[in-house]
Amino acid sequence: MKKQLLLASLSTVLAFGLAACGNSNTAENSGEASGSGNAPGEKTKISYWTGDRHDADFVKEKVAEFNKTNTDGIEVELVVKGDDFDTALDLSFQTADAPDVIRVKENTIGTFYKKEYLAPIDEYLSDEMKAKFPEMANLNTFDGKRYSLPNYGTTMRLVYNKDLFAKAGITNPPTTLQELVDTAKKLTEAGKADGAYGFAQNFKNPPSALGRSARVIAEMSGFGGFGYDFKTARFDFSGFKPIIEAFKQIKDDGSMLPGVESLDIDPLRAQFAEGKIGMYLSFSSEPGVYSTQFPAKIDWAAAPAPTIDGKAKGASGFLGGQWLALSSKSKHKDAAWKFMEYMYSDSILTAYQENGYGISMVPSISAAAKTPEVNGIEGFLPNQYDGVWPVYPTVAPEGMKSDDAFFKYMLNGGDLDATIADLNKRYNAALDDAIKNDGLKAEPDPGFDPAALAGKFAK
Repeated sequence: MKKQLLLASLSTVLAFGLAACGNSNTAENSGEASGSGNAPGEKTKISYWTGDRHDADFVKEKVAEFNKTNTDGIEVELVVKGDDFDTALDLSFQTADAPDVIRVKENTIGTFYKKEYLAPIDEYLSDEMKAKFPEMANLNTFDGKRYSLPNYGTTMRLVYNKDLFAKAGITNPPTTLQELVDTAKKLTEAGKADGAYGFAQNFKNPPSALGRSARVIAEMSGFGGFGYDFKTARFDFSGFKPIIEAFKQIKDDGSMLPGVESLDIDPLRAQFAEGKIGMYLSFSSEPGVYSTQFPAKIDWAAAPAPTIDGKAKGASGFLGGQWLALSSKSKHKDAAWKFMEYMYSDSILTAYQENGYGISMVPSISAAAKTPEVNGIEGFLPNQYDGVWPVYPTVAPEGMKSDDAFFKYMLNGGDLDATIADLNKRYNAALDDAIKNDGLKAEPDPGFDPAALAGKFAK
């Protein structure tokens, strides 16, 4: 794929909801310190919380640069959380320790908005910035107000150990669930003597694990990645049955890395970099991880996620539309915005892509930035299978969440049909309650075609 064609394509198709660089004009919030009004030598201290670790070194460097060069007396504390980010954030808002700037994602921003964790940023946006950052309903804009701006988009792929594949005599990555099961077994047979296993996921946090694996397989196969059917406007988890059965089979076969029950994503990456894992599914952050955080000692690559039967009937979610958000509890919103404005500058967004941390969703950046010279990035570039899914309604069912219920089945077995029926019942009850009492809108779309979402990001 030629660089110019890729960048031109991304610039064109992503124009509907993308972002650009900073603005030097900030709004004044009554009673809040912006930094410039401090006594000589006094600092306005703010905190930025993120759950991202793949870009932690890059962000740490930029935060240090901001702290050293800003002329407003602002000092930013970077706090990098693990997979407990959401829980830690909830706790912080129950105390007086809430951050000033929050990393939000497509699967968290709606929840954080409903919990009133976020402050709108419209008053800080100049006309130029508003033109560069079109509103993206339910992705960075809620009820007509904007709460974040994009940086990069994320693709999801099967990441595989080419060295172990070669040792096992396997030429190509799996394209079906059965091939995934069979490949995991062959890789384990070839690598077990050296402590290598065919497959792994970070099941210490089932939503994180299945959100980067079962989700993309379901979406590629034509099913909503969170169990929601846009045609009927109802939850239906039946599409996950063969996926969860395949994952359970891999574990039952002994083809899954031992101890995945307590495996977090960074330890998984460290094991993969050492050659101890044959395959896993994850996001386009991985090339940056294996370039800097955990330098890979193996030859590795990425391929499209397998589908249930080898046929792509949907689209692999191209995720993005948001990045940083302003905390509603911040006592220094002006200072926090100045840091956000700095992070959204052209130089930082360009470096973010060129260093392989993500694929820009900002037209001006994607048009000018170089294709990252990072090993493995080519497998994550947008292809004919990638597409943006609509935003599904977020509900709070009583009892166990779907990811936890599926992982429980993987560990203990049981009646998966009954589990799915129970999930459907509880999630739809929560959906009906949210529609009735919270004003949630969920309208059927009988003409919805998952396959039509794909291919809009490829050249």
